[in-house]
Amino acid sequence: MSRIVLITGASRGIGRAVAEQLLAGGHRLCLGLRDPAGLKGSPLDSERVLPVTYDASRPEQARDLVDAVTSWAGGVDTLIHCAGILHRTPLLFEDGQEAELEDLWRVNVMGPWWLTRAAWPQLRSSGHGRIQVLVSMSGKRVKGRMAGYPVSKCGLMALCQSMRNEGFDHGIRVTAICPSWVNTAMAQSVSSVAPESMTQPQDLARLMGNLLELPDAAVPFEIAVNCALET
Repeated sequence: MSRIVLITGASRGIGRAVAEQLLAGGHRLCLGLRDPAGLKGSPLDSERVLPVTYDASRPEQARDLVDAVTSWAGGVDTLIHCAGILHRTPLLFEDGQEAELEDLWRVNVMGPWWLTRAAWPQLRSSGHGRIQVLVSMSGKRVKGRMAGYPVSKCGLMALCQSMRNEGFDHGIRVTAICPSWVNTAMAQSVSSVAPESMTQPQDLARLMGNLLELPDAAVPFEIAVNCALET
């Protein structure tokens, strides 16, 4: 079944790989991007793709994004949250780092919350709505000395559960995607794991694309993808 998919964070990394995978699968895409012009000349420069300016830290742009896809395609039945930021803010943060904590919460938690709320009537009326959220293994456990980032991701995981509870009886299925290290610029900035040993964005994208083929009774709530053994 072809879907109308709204994806955030598709400028690069996992979000970009997901967008390219779903476009190749025949879906129509609305992409929320900081710089829509950056798609020109790329595989996503297509008549089946609507690029729209979107900043996850600005709540008013959530409604604008939903209005844009509604005008273009008549609605949206799938929402994929890939936009996110990372700061290495520790528990014992320095004076002045409070802004990092606020940014993490605003983008990683409130961004998906605002956009889901704006798109909810469309997802519900479709009768087969799907929401996928790129959470992270950091939403399941905390390792190392980073505190702000995993706290925001644990909050995002709780938000996924709330979405699932609210939408389940209306055919909305939510999946929290929880990878560890994925070969992206963000991961390489904080990890010593070799890029070839990380999960590849294209592999994660194929997994997320396959989820859209499953019936309501078979959609998992949580998928953990770890490139390393954890005990």
